[in-house]
Amino acid sequence: MTRADTPREGTAEDTPAAEEWRVQGVPASELARAFGTPLFVYDANALEAVYNGLRERLDPAIDILYSLKANPNVSVCSYLASLGAGAEVSSAVELRTALWAGVPPERIVYLGPGKTRRELEECVRAGVGAVVCESLEELRELDRIAAGSGDREVPVLLRVNPEFHTKGSGLAMGGKPRQFGIDAGALRTAGGPIAGLRRARVQGFHVYMGTRFLDAEDIVHNTEQILGTAAELAEVLGIELKAVDFGGGFGVAYFDNETDPDPDTLASGINRAARGFLRDHPGCRLINELGRYLTATCGVYMVRALYVKESMGERFVVADGGTNHHMAAVGIGSFVKRNFPMRMLSPRRPGETGTYTVTGPLCTPNDVLGRRVVLPPVAPGDLLGVERSGAYGPSASPGLFLSHGFPGEVLVHDGTPHLVRLPDRGDDLLARQRLVDFTAGEERTAGPAGRASGG
Repeated sequence: MTRADTPREGTAEDTPAAEEWRVQGVPASELARAFGTPLFVYDANALEAVYNGLRERLDPAIDILYSLKANPNVSVCSYLASLGAGAEVSSAVELRTALWAGVPPERIVYLGPGKTRRELEECVRAGVGAVVCESLEELRELDRIAAGSGDREVPVLLRVNPEFHTKGSGLAMGGKPRQFGIDAGALRTAGGPIAGLRRARVQGFHVYMGTRFLDAEDIVHNTEQILGTAAELAEVLGIELKAVDFGGGFGVAYFDNETDPDPDTLASGINRAARGFLRDHPGCRLINELGRYLTATCGVYMVRALYVKESMGERFVVADGGTNHHMAAVGIGSFVKRNFPMRMLSPRRPGETGTYTVTGPLCTPNDVLGRRVVLPPVAPGDLLGVERSGAYGPSASPGLFLSHGFPGEVLVHDGTPHLVRLPDRGDDLLARQRLVDFTAGEERTAGPAGRASGG
């Protein structure tokens, strides 16, 4: 199925285009009135449908972890945890978020190429299920920390930069010179340093090849290669394999002529590879970490049209949000600007559809949410939505550009909208700054109304 043909059962994407958009029966106008715009709206039904659909298809031996980098909202994480997901985190705050959300520490994996000593210490204190070490130097540092923290052993997965190449990824992260992981060739000669560890215990390997794989066969191929690499390295190093994290990177179709991965083909291929591997390594924990795939289709970025104008024959809608909240949809960094799916959220006005370029409020020509989007007649005050916006919205956007701050976030559960992130206000942004009084040589903070006060 193509992007346009893949509405999830029970989600807001099922709303007929001629009616006001609703999520679990709640109209867009009510959400905008209660919480303002711009606004990210997440549908708990969509989260549940995607997670359960994958969980029911995958072999029970495969553990699903939610990658918080896609959407670090604590309520989103908590809801996925309630469904059975663990967590993959990459910062101290993400670790605190996962724990706050109720994820058991033993079901948390901590990874990232640049962990500080303080972050490693927090991993040890929390008792996470595994620390993914991305260099032998990091492994030694973690061992020193663990040895000085009592008798607790710290489970470790070594991130491998494999020798095989991948295909089909929008962003390859392995198989070439990378800052991520340890080259497979270097690991083969690391038996001595690994055997000499005191409290860090290498239990397996982690490989993440890339992101936005849309072809299920590519994902299956990568899984087979990763499991084969893990088995070979374990034999060379004399490690009893207790866990292998084979990454994720399942894609979501955003653009015209793209297709979501077929879940049946995806799961059956992964299951086949996993069962073959587990025959030789019974009891090994297999980990699949997913962010975008779990959350992208649950979210809509809602903006309000401020002005509708024409310039040199092209119609523009200037909205109250854009690049600062949703850089992925704007396409910054892409060679070719392609539109995320967009729709009118307000009731359709009489008249023929037309093409509009939908822009945000920022002082840059790059602030374009959608170029020449086909929409029904748009007027100031109408609500527009960028669909498939549940992943890499605020977490990948320059929210401080022009000091607009980040928008609110709402999660709709059982027909009730919950404000799960307060929007930034001017006082919030100014309170973090310090004004130097250059005549008196003093620092001053910003007061409640932006007035300087001594501090």
